[in-house]
Amino acid sequence: MSLAEIRHRLTQAEAASGRAPGSVTLVAVSKVQPDARVREVLTEGQRVFGENYVQEAGAKWPGFRADFPGVELHMIGPLQTNKAKQAVELFDVIQSLDRPSLAQKLASLAQARGKSPGLFIQVNTGSEPQKAGILPQDLGAFVASCRTMDLSPQGLMCIPPEGQDPVPHFAQLAKLAADNGLPQLSMGMSSDFETAVAMGATHIRVGSALFGARSPKS
Repeated sequence: MSLAEIRHRLTQAEAASGRAPGSVTLVAVSKVQPDARVREVLTEGQRVFGENYVQEAGAKWPGFRADFPGVELHMIGPLQTNKAKQAVELFDVIQSLDRPSLAQKLASLAQARGKSPGLFIQVNTGSEPQKAGILPQDLGAFVASCRTMDLSPQGLMCIPPEGQDPVPHFAQLAKLAADNGLPQLSMGMSSDFETAVAMGATHIRVGSALFGARSPKS
């Protein structure tokens, strides 16, 4: 599907939900995509992208940034603490703040650098043991802890359990965000982003619908 088609669907979803045009940010998930395809989407005007792997992002985005001013890069995959320093230098936003040790590391880096990337807390709305993220019942304490470290999370992110209706998970995330004074919601992917927009998403993460199937990461 073309970028224009995705944007049209997003605009329609915004209108259907009574949202202002442009109120939802499209994050183009470019992980494990050929450089030529990413460059094509950049040429078409997309400037917000999501990556899962620090090493991959470090290899390709400095060059793209030089050619396409105004790129905003989001880390959307699990972030190892030992790669946090490289990540804060590469990414404008980290959407996968998912544990206390990472918060402590990011706070230390922010103090040393005098600035922090934008931060979303990943919430494990399905309480899946194999999935990263703060459990819903632990979120309030985690947000408070982040704030005592002078971190300022701006929103929440979730990945609903595969095969489940995403609606309850989106609703839960929206309530958790409201309860904790966090204005932004990253939720919704290729298969369900219109539903996410209807439920208050401020950011949607679209990969396969835009780029096609991903190649396996080597």
